[in-house]
Amino acid sequence: MNYSYPMDSGWSTEEIIDVIKFFEFVEKAYEGKVQKEQFMGSYRRFKQIVPGKADEKRITDEFQENSGYSAYLVIKKAKEMTTDGYISIKV
Repeated sequence: MNYSYPMDSGWSTEEIIDVIKFFEFVEKAYEGKVQKEQFMGSYRRFKQIVPGKADEKRITDEFQENSGYSAYLVIKKAKEMTTDGYISIKV
């Protein structure tokens, strides 16, 4: 990993850690697999920190620009799954 995570100066240390965990789950979905339940829990926490759609898009787009990994695709795949299981994005 040779990129940085998007941050907001208004976030607390705990919020920064939780946002980084969310992006780490996105990375795991691309680099292997991640359990849907864990990912969605992390995404729900991310949405508590970044509740606005515009801010979510800005932050996830910045992450994708830096990493090449689309949080949107992982979220979409997780929401489309009808059962618990593992999320894996194959490129």
